[in-house]
Amino acid sequence: MSLLLPRARAVCAIASDGWLLSGGRSAMECSSDESSELSETDIDDYAEKSYLDLKSGKLVARLASDRFRCPFCPGKKKQDYRYNELLQHAVGVGASNRAAKVKANHQALAKLLKEDHADAAGTLPSRQALALSNPPKPVKDQEVFVWPWMGILTNVPVEQTQGGGAILMKQLADFKPLRYTAVYGSNGYTGYGIVLFTKDWIGFKNALAFQNFFKSQRLGKMDWKETKRHGKYVFGWLAKEEDYKSDDPVGVFLSANGDLKTVSDLEQEMSSKTDNLIANLAQQITAKSKYLQELECKCNQMNLSLQRAMEERDLLHKRYNEEMRNMESATREHTQRVFQETDKLRKQLVEKESYIQRRSWQLNELVAQTDMERRKLEEEREKNADENDSLNMARIEQQKADECALKLLEKHKKEKEAAFNKILQLERQVDEKQKLELDIEQLKGKLEVVKHMEGEGVDVKKRSEELTAELNERIEQMEDLEALNQTLVIKERMTNDEIQDAKKELITGLSELLGPRSNIRIKRMGELDEKPFLLACKQRYGDNAEMEAVKLCSLWQEDLKDPNWHPFKIVTTGPTAEQVINDEDEKLVSLKEQLGEDVYKAVTTALLEINEYNASGSYVVSELWNNKENRKASITEAIQHVLKQWKAQKRRR
Repeated sequence: MSLLLPRARAVCAIASDGWLLSGGRSAMECSSDESSELSETDIDDYAEKSYLDLKSGKLVARLASDRFRCPFCPGKKKQDYRYNELLQHAVGVGASNRAAKVKANHQALAKLLKEDHADAAGTLPSRQALALSNPPKPVKDQEVFVWPWMGILTNVPVEQTQGGGAILMKQLADFKPLRYTAVYGSNGYTGYGIVLFTKDWIGFKNALAFQNFFKSQRLGKMDWKETKRHGKYVFGWLAKEEDYKSDDPVGVFLSANGDLKTVSDLEQEMSSKTDNLIANLAQQITAKSKYLQELECKCNQMNLSLQRAMEERDLLHKRYNEEMRNMESATREHTQRVFQETDKLRKQLVEKESYIQRRSWQLNELVAQTDMERRKLEEEREKNADENDSLNMARIEQQKADECALKLLEKHKKEKEAAFNKILQLERQVDEKQKLELDIEQLKGKLEVVKHMEGEGVDVKKRSEELTAELNERIEQMEDLEALNQTLVIKERMTNDEIQDAKKELITGLSELLGPRSNIRIKRMGELDEKPFLLACKQRYGDNAEMEAVKLCSLWQEDLKDPNWHPFKIVTTGPTAEQVINDEDEKLVSLKEQLGEDVYKAVTTALLEINEYNASGSYVVSELWNNKENRKASITEAIQHVLKQWKAQKRRR
C-alpha cells in the first residue's frame, strides 16, 4: 500500500481540478432523460444560445445589486431571489431529469451567475457551489450507492488499524475521508475497513476518485474477486447495493450505518428540501408584511390622536385667556366692594365712639345725691372707659388688618394685570413678527422680479437698491422685535416667580389664623391621615394601638417619599391618557389585606396628592384648600375668607 499511495496523490491531484473521471465523461451524462425535442448532444449548444440571450439582455435575470429572478420560471410564485438562492435553483434544475430545454436554460443561467454576476455573492463562487453546479454522475443509469458515501478497503494489515486508522487516514488524505472504521466479526478482525466521506456532492466526488484510483491500479473490487480474495496489496472500491445486501460483517456494518440511494433520489430530496425552505420563507415574509401593515395602522392612529391633542390644547389656551379676563373683572368688582364695606365700617365705628363720649359727658354732669348713686356712677364711668379703650384697640387692629388686606389685594391686582398685559403684548409681538416675516418674503420676491425685468424699460439698479434698503429695514425691525420679545419672556418668568413667592408668604402668614374646620384652610398635600391607622390598630393591637399607629404612619410616610416606588399606571380614555393608582401593586395589595380599606384609601389619596402637586420632589407641600367644595383655593378666595371672618368678629364685639 505504501508503494501505491504516491500515485494516488498524483491521480487525486488531477481529479481535484474538476469533476472529470476516466474517459472525460460526466457522471450524470448517463442519467435518465425525459422526452424532449432536443437530444443530449444538443443540450450544450442550446445552453450556449440561452447564455448569449441572457448576457445580451434579451432575458433579464438581475433586478438589482442583490436581487435576481428566474426568466425561465415565470409561473412560479417566488420571483425574487438572492444570488445564492437563484444559483442553487439553477444548479438543481440543470442537473435534474427534466426536459432537455429546461435543463439547458437553467445551465445557461447558472453559467451567467458564476461568470458574470459573481460579485453579487461578495466573493467568488465557493467550492461547494461549484460542486452543486456539477454533481458527479454515475457510470450506469440509476446506479445504487450506499449513502452516506462509504469506501471499502480489504486486506488491510491489523497494525494499520491502530489509533483509529491514523496511518491509513494520512495516506488517504488526498481523498479527504472523514473517518476510518475497522470491521470486526464474531471471530475478530476481518481484514476489512470502511472509509466514510462527507454526505454532499464533494464527498461523492472524492469517493469516486477513491474508487477510480484503486481501479486504475488494478486493485478494485473485480480485481479482488479475480485474486480469489488473496494478495499482498490493499484493495478498495465504492460501497454499492451488492455490498450493502451481503450477509458478511461488511454488509451488516453498511446496513446499520447507511441507506441505499441513487443520485436521482438525492437530487429529488435536495430539491424537496429547497422547495420547503422557500415555502417557509414565503410564509415568514407574508407574516412580516401583515405585521408591518398593523404597525402602519397604529402609527396612523397615533398621528390622529396627536392631531386631536393639539386641537384640544388650542381650545384650552383660548379658554384660559377667557377665564383670565373674567378673573380680572371679578377681582376689580370685589376690590370695589371691599373698599365700600371698609368705609361703611369706619363710619359706624366713629359714630359709636361719639355716642360713648357723649354718654360719658352726660354722666359726668350728673350729680349723685346719695353715696349709692355716686358708687353706681363711678362704676358706670369705669365701665364706659374700659369699653372705650377696647373700641380704640379694635379700631387700631381693624386699621392694621385693612391695610394688610389692601396691600395684598393691590399687589395681587398689579401682578395679575402685569402678567395679562405681558401675555397680550407677547401675542401682539408674535403677530407683528409674522407680519414682518411676510413683508420680508414679499420684498425678496419683488427683488427677484426686478432682477429679471432688465431690458423692459425699468431702471433695475435703482429699483433693486430701493427694495434692498426696504428689506434691510424690515429685517432690522424684526431683529429688534425678537430682542424685545426675549426681554418680555424673561420678565414674565420673573413675575411668575414673584407670584409664587407671594403665595408662599400668604400661606405662611395664614397658617396660624385659619383653623382646620374653616371653609378655607392650609392643607398639607401628601401627608397621611392618622385616624384610619389608629382605628385599624385598635382592632389589631388593643392597648398598644396608638404606638403602633404612629409607627405605621411614619413608615408609610417615608415610603411615599421614595422616588423608586411609583405605583401608577397609564389609562387611555379616548384621546386622553392619565395616571391612576395601580391596584395590582404588591405593597398596596399587602396593605389592603393587613390594615383594611380605610388605610388603603388614605395611602392612595396621599399618593395622588404628591403625584399632582409635587411629583418631582415626593415630599409634603402646603396648599390653600377650599373645604366646602373640596378643591384647591385661590389667593383671592383666601383673602375674602379672612375679611369675612374679621367682619363676623367685629359684629360680635
